[in-house]
Amino acid sequence: ITFLKGAIFVILGMGLFLMGVKLGMLPLGEAIGADLPKHGSVIFIAIIGFLLSFMATVAEPDVRVLSTMIESVSDNGIPRNTLIISISLGVGFFVAASMLRIIYGIPLKHMLFVGYLIVVLLAFFTPVEYLAISFDSGGVTTGPVTVPVILALGIGISSVLRGKSELSESYGLIGLASLGPILSLMILGILSH
Repeated sequence: ITFLKGAIFVILGMGLFLMGVKLGMLPLGEAIGADLPKHGSVIFIAIIGFLLSFMATVAEPDVRVLSTMIESVSDNGIPRNTLIISISLGVGFFVAASMLRIIYGIPLKHMLFVGYLIVVLLAFFTPVEYLAISFDSGGVTTGPVTVPVILALGIGISSVLRGKSELSESYGLIGLASLGPILSLMILGILSH
């Protein structure tokens, strides 16, 4: 009976949360994304994309759970706030790069190839304890808060740029955004040892 009550509360909670995302976060992200190109500054678009995705990642529950688990397992060797900031910086940087990719029409495969080539090279220098955490951090950024914000921004920007398809141009945003935390935590591991 306790399990069934818990399951019902989880289903209701997630249902209400996702309804809030659909009614609030997606339209807001699309409106912001559609308004950004009107300012005429590519730097402004990149900065706003960075800030919004950074804040969404800081608020992401999955990132907080991962950082708490890592902090407890590492006996406070890797501080929780350092992990959250590092993961959020990685997502923010790569969302900004994704916005520039959409604007300048850079092929997704080129960015993914270069990004994962850097990941492979950094893997040789990253301490072992940071290596697994890096790849886990890429996975937790695809949670219910970060993904809608990133997708809505990408769709909004693509919708106002002439000759750009909303679906094809916003495709790959999450893949690139997930690459950011992997690289940022690998760099953190290299710098901390």
